[in-house]
Amino acid sequence: MARIVLVTGGARSGKSQFAEQYLEACPGRHGYIATAQVLDDEMADRVARHRSRRPASWQTFEVPSGLRDRIASILQQADHILLDCLTLYFSNFLLQRDGDDFSHILKEAEEEWDKVLRTAGQRPGGTFVIVTNELGSGIVPMAKVSRQYRDLIGFLNQRTAAAADEVYLSVCGITIEIKSRQVTLPVREE
Repeated sequence: MARIVLVTGGARSGKSQFAEQYLEACPGRHGYIATAQVLDDEMADRVARHRSRRPASWQTFEVPSGLRDRIASILQQADHILLDCLTLYFSNFLLQRDGDDFSHILKEAEEEWDKVLRTAGQRPGGTFVIVTNELGSGIVPMAKVSRQYRDLIGFLNQRTAAAADEVYLSVCGITIEIKSRQVTLPVREE
């Protein structure tokens, strides 16, 4: 089965660079799923910086939406995939559904992401590295859509971490593996 790896952290924590180095260490064909939409010069600069760090041999798949329908095809074209990032992908997802009932958005997002994780995880061999942001460490946002976004990403991050073989946290450019250190509560006997 494929190895699923989640890399999380705050803004400018070093998570993308770590994920790129992790993937580069995997021998075989490499793919990069880019989820950002270039809508202004600042985002164009960010995308260019990310692109300049990747080897030219990596195949890039621009997928700001519709990953559920493309993931199987992408997995056939590369042995190891880096998705950067889950938070931008589901920001696009949420904005496309502006005004919809949040419980419906959450259900649809979970169904889409579960299919992506299931498809990636069932592939024999290979690695699927997912970069995401840890959004829940700050204050509760004032705007409704910001609270919904924080909640959506929090729920999806938990689902991804549960499915992942390895979970890494990047802080200040230092990355540590955290899933193997998770606390297991005792089973309550009745």
